Amino acid sequence: MSESEPTATIIDGKAVAAEVRAGVADDVTALQKDHDFSPGLAVVLVGEDAASAVYVRNKGRATIKAGMQSFEHRLPADTSEADLIDLVRTLNQDDAIDGILVQLPLPDHIDELHVIDAIDPAKDVDGLHVISAGRLMSGMAGLVPCTPLGCMELIRRNIDSFEGKRALVIGRSKLVGKPLAFLLLQENCTVTIAHSRTIDLAEECRRADILVVAVGRPEFVEGDCVKPGAIVIDVGINRVPTDDGKGRLVGDVNFTEASRVAGAITPVPGGVGPMTIAQLLRNTVTAACLRRGITIPT
Repeated sequence: MSESEPTATIIDGKAVAAEVRAGVADDVTALQKDHDFSPGLAVVLVGEDAASAVYVRNKGRATIKAGMQSFEHRLPADTSEADLIDLVRTLNQDDAIDGILVQLPLPDHIDELHVIDAIDPAKDVDGLHVISAGRLMSGMAGLVPCTPLGCMELIRRNIDSFEGKRALVIGRSKLVGKPLAFLLLQENCTVTIAHSRTIDLAEECRRADILVVAVGRPEFVEGDCVKPGAIVIDVGINRVPTDDGKGRLVGDVNFTEASRVAGAITPVPGGVGPMTIAQLLRNTVTAACLRRGITIPT
């Protein structure tokens, strides 16, 4: 094989996500049969952000396809923080709703932390409430952010064992980096979180058996920073300009270079992205079962 050809296994996030969604649909059917209810997911969108509108539409379709109830609330961009929080509190009290997701980002005049804090932790399917974060840090059962869960599923399917592996997470956001680090710790990895002030980041990368990149910078990690045989999970999705003016999507990793070195790698698009909605559906089932004291399907 030529040195210029990719040698890494390309991790098909679309295929894995389809399997997860099918499993969720089976679980929903079982809950309908054995307990006479279907989990419900409420998604709230404030404003007219085009990308957010697409995400909300896709989440609604996936929810219905899985056999669950979908509740969408679309509010104008000038909705006040108080009115949004009132809606969240109403959804908290609605027994038909098991999961609440407020689509981020919110307009500048609304404090995201105030809104997240208003969500009932038992319905926090985004896993962002401080109680959800605390349960994860303590190793307790609870709701975990969807993207880290998706990353873990992709890694799990491409590794013989997590035990003792060196894992590097580049990015320390509360949505991806920090929760993913705790999930990897729970699997007995030796975990490092890197960020913009990390000294000699390239060398940290070269030591990692598992490399997860979530910084939002196009092709930030070059191929020569990847340890041979490592599993590379690219969470980033960035649009870069092209000569035709349409642009193209790339990740935070230079895929062409890294795929010649890594053992397995996610593409962009088609890697981590599809897993996020799949795990949102899984979280909704989990929330429904935890709220009712029902054994969570596995």
